[in-house]
Amino acid sequence: MDVFTDPANIDTYTTGFLWILKLTLAATVGSVVLGVLLAGMRVSPVPVLRGFGTAWVNIFRNTPLTLIVFFCYFGLYSGLGLEISDDINLNNYWLGVIGLSVYTAAFVCEAIRSGINTVPVGQAEAARAIGMSFLQTLRMIILPQAGRAVVAPLGSIFIALAKNSTIVGTIGLMESSSAMKELINANGDAVISIFLVFAGTFAVVLIPTGYAFGWLANRLAVKR
Repeated sequence: MDVFTDPANIDTYTTGFLWILKLTLAATVGSVVLGVLLAGMRVSPVPVLRGFGTAWVNIFRNTPLTLIVFFCYFGLYSGLGLEISDDINLNNYWLGVIGLSVYTAAFVCEAIRSGINTVPVGQAEAARAIGMSFLQTLRMIILPQAGRAVVAPLGSIFIALAKNSTIVGTIGLMESSSAMKELINANGDAVISIFLVFAGTFAVVLIPTGYAFGWLANRLAVKR
């Protein structure tokens, strides 16, 4: 563990995990917003919207995340000239957020759609009978109940998102996996200790998070 007595190494370690935290939080927000919209499309009475939602889920859920992140960098940034920030780290960060969000949204969509299927059909029919539109029924009747039913699956998706965030290191962001590689290259005699510290940090954060989502799911479960 002598490697972590050096302030420069500690700074590399903390910087890497701060980027992971930022990526996870931003991509969580993006994937939830996009996933809810896609879920609404999947259950929409409009065939075009259903087709778009189905195509999105099938394409992104079956495409490796690495390819999506590469496309964001080489396609959007290098090819199309999309530059979100003059700072290279911030630019790579936002490109990573876009890739993580569009990928994870496909899984969020399916989790929410499974929750929508747990809501009795009679409730939607009753809402339509009193004159509520599809969007009003979805927003006021269906989604609040569906959300309570999918807390645990969403928790698993967000935990996977936190681990998937390390892939953004492939486009130059100094997140935890890149930081670990840098420390190993500079301290080849401490490979095991470096690995244990980084793996342990993920475990210390994500294991309690999993239990927290499980507790919340039981707390919010709809008793039928």
